[in-house]
Formats: sequence, C-alpha cells, structure tokens
Amino acid sequence: MLNWKKSRSQILLMYALLGAIALVMLFPLLWLISTALKSPTENIFQSPPQLLPSQPTLNNFFSVWNSLPFGQYLYNSTLVSVLTVGLNLLFCALAAYPLARLSFVGRDWIFVAIVSTIMIPFQIVMIPLYILTVQLGLRNTYLGMIFPSLASAFGIFLLRQAFMGVPKEIEEAARMDGSSELGLWWHIMLPAVRPALVTLAIFVFIGAWSDFLWPLIVIQDESLYTLPLGVAKLAGTFSLDWRLVAAGSVIAIAPVLLLFLFLQRYIVPTETGSGVKG
Repeated sequence: MLNWKKSRSQILLMYALLGAIALVMLFPLLWLISTALKSPTENIFQSPPQLLPSQPTLNNFFSVWNSLPFGQYLYNSTLVSVLTVGLNLLFCALAAYPLARLSFVGRDWIFVAIVSTIMIPFQIVMIPLYILTVQLGLRNTYLGMIFPSLASAFGIFLLRQAFMGVPKEIEEAARMDGSSELGLWWHIMLPAVRPALVTLAIFVFIGAWSDFLWPLIVIQDESLYTLPLGVAKLAGTFSLDWRLVAAGSVIAIAPVLLLFLFLQRYIVPTETGSGVKG
C-alpha cells in the first residue's frame, strides 16, 4: 500500500510539472489571443497585465480581414506550403532511398557531404541562390519561393535513417515477387516509413508557412505576398496597433496549429510492416 501511494504521488507530481511547463510554453500564445480579442477601450499595456479581456470582441479580426487581402495571402501561403511539402518529400525520399538501401561507390561520403551542409547558414548561400533564381526567371513566382526548399539535408538524413530501419526481409520478398526498384520504393518502403514522412511534412510545412526572409527577397508583387509578409505590412498599415497585429498573427498561425492537431496521431511509430499489404 505504501509503494502504491508513493508511485501515485510521483505520477501526480510528474503531471503537475508537465502541466506547469506546458503553461509556460503556451503563455505567449494565450497572450497573443487575449490581445487580439481586446477592444479599443482596453489598455493592453496596463500594469498588472490582464490576461482575460474585459470586453472581448471579434472586430479586430474583421478589420484585419477587410483592410488587406488576407484571403489572397492565405491562398498564397497555402499553395506555397503544400507544394513545398509535396516536392520536398518526393525529392528527399528519392535521395534517401539509395543512400540507405543501395550499394555504390562513394555512398557514405556523399551522405556525409549532404549532412555537412546543415551547418551552413542560409544567409551564406542567400545571395548566390537569389542570383540563380533570377537567372532561371523565377523571381516574383510561386516556384521562386519554393525553389530553396525543394530538398533539405535534414529531410534526407531523417528518411535515410527511417529506410535503414525497414527489415531487409520485406525488401527481399518484394524483389522475389518481381518488384522493380521504383515499385519497391513506392509500394513497400514509403508506407513503411510513414511516421517519418509525416514528421518531415510537419517540419517542412511550418518552415514554409512561417518563412519571411526568402519571400521578402524574391517577391515584389503584393498579390503574391504570403501571410508573414502580410502581417508585416499590417503592422505598418495600422501604425503598430497591436490588437490588429495580434489578430493577423492569430490568423496566420491557426492553420499550423490545426495541421499539427490533425497529423500528430500519425507521428506515433507503428510496426514497420503495418503499411505494407501482402
């Protein structure tokens, strides 16, 4: 009985600690939502600060949506992020599969060279990448915003490690059934590493959705602005009315939160062969 009470108290203490950490992590988001819901009559800089709005209103969201083409910004961000995720998963999976399952001269050195590029800051390659984008005629285009994220060293590393975890017996059985290399990659290997694909998709989507620097450089046409650029423009339009800026920021981050809540159940690793049909 004593041990049971001790283990129960330890569990309660652990949950209390995790709850406190979660509250600290979520507090900036809660404060952002609180600011977006406050009316113009409320002082958002009062001391002590008040988290709950005394007169909550949705007018800030309507003002932001009607004052700027936030619908177009949302469409641009969605299109760029979805295409970035799809192309990144495709190219990273195509690059990671031979590095994990095929044998050829220099394979390990190629992998080391790819992983080494993670240490190179984006600011170092930004200027040559911009020059290449202009020379390819991709400036002021959706593809120009996607171009730097077509593949990533982190994605190749993550999927290579996932491919290496697939049992060789599954691969050998598919080869005995006459499967081609591309068919083996598509029908066997990709379903087997679905949790890794979903994890990479979430990382790539968040990065593409929140990217500010590269679209700012490569896009001058305001009709192609993404949500981060729209929020930055919003700050200048309303002379830093933090209620409206907060409302625009909430609109910008809501799709990311919904995506994570929808996909988080797919991140839990399953048995390797669960996605492979006999």
